[in-house]
Amino acid sequence: MTEAPFPAASQADSPRPPRRRRPRSFGCLVLVAVLLTALLAVVAGVVWALSSLDRVTGPGLADPVDPAPVEPGSAAPGFGGPLPEAGQAAATDEWARRISERTGAPARALTAYVRADLAMRSRAPACHLSWATLAGIGRIESNHGRWGGATLNADGRPSQPIIGVALDGSPGLEAIPDTDQGRLDGDAQHDRAVGPMQFIPATWKIWATDGNGDGVADPHNIDDAALTAARYLCANGRDLATGQGWWAGLRSYNNSVEYGQRVFGVAERYARASATG
Repeated sequence: MTEAPFPAASQADSPRPPRRRRPRSFGCLVLVAVLLTALLAVVAGVVWALSSLDRVTGPGLADPVDPAPVEPGSAAPGFGGPLPEAGQAAATDEWARRISERTGAPARALTAYVRADLAMRSRAPACHLSWATLAGIGRIESNHGRWGGATLNADGRPSQPIIGVALDGSPGLEAIPDTDQGRLDGDAQHDRAVGPMQFIPATWKIWATDGNGDGVADPHNIDDAALTAARYLCANGRDLATGQGWWAGLRSYNNSVEYGQRVFGVAERYARASATG
């Protein structure tokens, strides 16, 4: 199945300066100096604007996430300790509360991630998806539904919609014209990534999954978004227990090495926290 593109909504690369020939005269040197100064001013403005929208270090995040020192394809994060059995709501809630105390991730988000993990064990057992990977993505994309001062409600929806920047082809962004008439993202001109896991409407249309059994697939609901992300990562027969498979899944979600390293670091930390005691 052909995968829809998933833009780098959380992290944008700064544009690389073009190569320049060595000038032949002093006049050329002056001209180049003037142009270079202007270019640097423009680039600085772009970098400032992009960094102000960065969901890794944006408003409300107390602990910026550093990229893990791991090479793409070389390893996958750990799986952590044992999980509750599928369908055991009380045990799942207790597990989520305990891991929340150790990691700082909201228990409601952890419940969504572990339910998606357990669901994929029957849907795609060869994929070996881990809740910790979903938690890593959720942390980087929206701080588990808390970006911009939002809180994650008991029903799995943030207290205010989490909607990314317009994908209008600005520096560092893809140009994706509107595909949903603004129904999901409120923008009838361009698509925007939405919800705790930051799906663009075009991708959501293909992969949308109801994760909480209410009959509706809603990208703003963390249960639905987590299970949809799980299915997306497991596409094309990937085995996420392998370094190659895990990185292929993450690069399909966001084609950035640094993004994958950030997710890896969070996932590994969460997995280790769940493995103790």
